[in-house]
Amino acid sequence: MKKRTSLFKTYSGIIWLLCGITAGSILGLVFGKDVEVIKPLGDIFLNLLFTAIIPLVFFTVASSIASLEKSEKLGKLFVVVIGVFLSTVLISAIIMIVAVLLFPIHQDIIVSTIPLESIHNGSGGSQITQLLTANDFYELLSRKSMLALIIFSFLIGFASLRSAEKGAGFRIFLNSGNEVMKQLLHLIMKTAPVGLGAYFAYQVGIFGPQLFGAYTKPLGLYYAVCAFYFVVFFSLYAFLAGGKEGMKIFWSNNITPALTAIGTCSSIATMPANLEAAEKIKIPAHISNIVIPLGAPLHKDGSSMSSIIKIAVIFAMFGKDFTDPTTLLMAIGITVVVSVVEGGIPNGGYIGEILAITIYGFPMEQALPIAMILGTLVDPMATLLNANGDLVSAMMITRISEGKKWLSTTLTV
Repeated sequence: MKKRTSLFKTYSGIIWLLCGITAGSILGLVFGKDVEVIKPLGDIFLNLLFTAIIPLVFFTVASSIASLEKSEKLGKLFVVVIGVFLSTVLISAIIMIVAVLLFPIHQDIIVSTIPLESIHNGSGGSQITQLLTANDFYELLSRKSMLALIIFSFLIGFASLRSAEKGAGFRIFLNSGNEVMKQLLHLIMKTAPVGLGAYFAYQVGIFGPQLFGAYTKPLGLYYAVCAFYFVVFFSLYAFLAGGKEGMKIFWSNNITPALTAIGTCSSIATMPANLEAAEKIKIPAHISNIVIPLGAPLHKDGSSMSSIIKIAVIFAMFGKDFTDPTTLLMAIGITVVVSVVEGGIPNGGYIGEILAITIYGFPMEQALPIAMILGTLVDPMATLLNANGDLVSAMMITRISEGKKWLSTTLTV
């Protein structure tokens, strides 16, 4: 009974959100366009998010970088860690892109005919300048300058690191601000069942039942591709780390971390199970004690794949082509940013969603709820890949740092 209560508590946010979306859908089906009367509830929820997004991004990114102070001492190991993390994130993103290209998400319904806010005016140089920087500080406070704000936040984080002891007070300020914004986001997300329920009621009332089809196929595709990646590529990573014995020892010790990840929907909460499994796999403590805590907030294969599917769905629902090479390269870049910045906050993936929406020029008020609904529905599988990816990455990092005989050496000790 206690376990059942704990499981409900873990998934209560998702359950309430699904209840809100379901209730909103029923209202939309029953009352049709008359349901527009409750649309302001959805608008209020979105406005709360938009108001919080600028300080949220700043404190999350800056404090994450500032907290890497201890990692500066890792030297060569730190370079290996970043290389492995980045490689698996890129591989997972590319696999999802290939899946979307092979099984395209058709334009079953176009939610907007509003012209997109193109950032592609002027020469190539001016486009890059406009995308990466702002003319003045106050322009950073607009969500249209999201990438510039993230870059500025990264620089602030690194500057606080370089300040050493003199910057200690500022780092405390960044960490405190990050905690405050986490709590603010938690409070705002309490209203998500009502806000997104009202939004979905309006969408169903306007576009009808065919809206459900726009979510069903991408969800099925996402879970199928992620399951393939989990079984095939995690086995491949374990094989590269330790051959057949590496595969055997990984899967025999991965059950508890996998169940913990699904049960808690949290990479952070899975960390103790990962550390225990790493000890059983005989990963050296000086590697596991760095890789797994660092990977929980910074290394997210599942979030990488979910970012791609959300971007593809938004493109389809706005009737735009997702297959352009420039679009795909930008999507891959966005997944890397998402993997870094989303780990410090609950529901933090929507920072990447806002970044994508801003870069591609979609109307935020219509595109963000679509991405948030998808983000909620893919969360369990994303967490499984995020958390388990840290464990198998620790094995590969050990292989690179300790040599190919690391596993046989530890097993004979």
